[in-house]
Amino acid sequence: MAKCTAPVRGHINGGGADCPVCGGRNRRYSSHSGSYSAGYGGGYSTPSRSSVNVGHGKSSRSRKPRWSGAGTAVWYTPEQVQALAPVRENVESLAASQPDLRDVFLCHAWDDRQGSAKELHDLLEARGVRVWFSEKDLGLGVPMMRAIDKGLVNSRVGIVLVTPAMLRRLPAEGVADKELSALLRRERLVPVVHGTTYEELEKVSLLLASRAGLSTAEESMAEIASKIAELVAI
Repeated sequence: MAKCTAPVRGHINGGGADCPVCGGRNRRYSSHSGSYSAGYGGGYSTPSRSSVNVGHGKSSRSRKPRWSGAGTAVWYTPEQVQALAPVRENVESLAASQPDLRDVFLCHAWDDRQGSAKELHDLLEARGVRVWFSEKDLGLGVPMMRAIDKGLVNSRVGIVLVTPAMLRRLPAEGVADKELSALLRRERLVPVVHGTTYEELEKVSLLLASRAGLSTAEESMAEIASKIAELVAI
């Protein structure tokens, strides 16, 4: 009778495809399953193939960062974890020292205020994130720059929505440019690239393009909102 090879040499090739006992079973289900867990603390968990984000040369292996909830369905590439980890450290530090701060300051081009910026704002708020958003928080008769300055100071994380409209606005050195300049001074900035590319962003702002972030070319705006919500959750 054939015996399982796992006790002797493990299921190394194809998750048991070479095993005379388990090979047939694994071949039958390999197209539907394929998830395994290698521990949580310092390691990572790999989800089924359909959960992996693949695109723009990014690693196809997904993982969960330490701040991600055990029961969450949100997965990250290793590059995203590396980029977001310093931001998370600042979130935790500020949550302890300044618990009343807003979670997020949303920096966007004026042209996007009723479009993609509002979409991201609504998705974040639906996930319990407290967002400073000009359309909501900039009251009538309030000096704009002073209100924005207070919003920046009183938020833990800055989200910069990089769109074609933002790329057109930045060279003019208007309000969005001033917000961005303030955010770039701190390790609390997450770019969200939407409808454009990092290559196009490099032509306008090398500093901002040097900050790894999230992109709707790789995942939906709703998925990005879920990652930001996890990032700022305490």
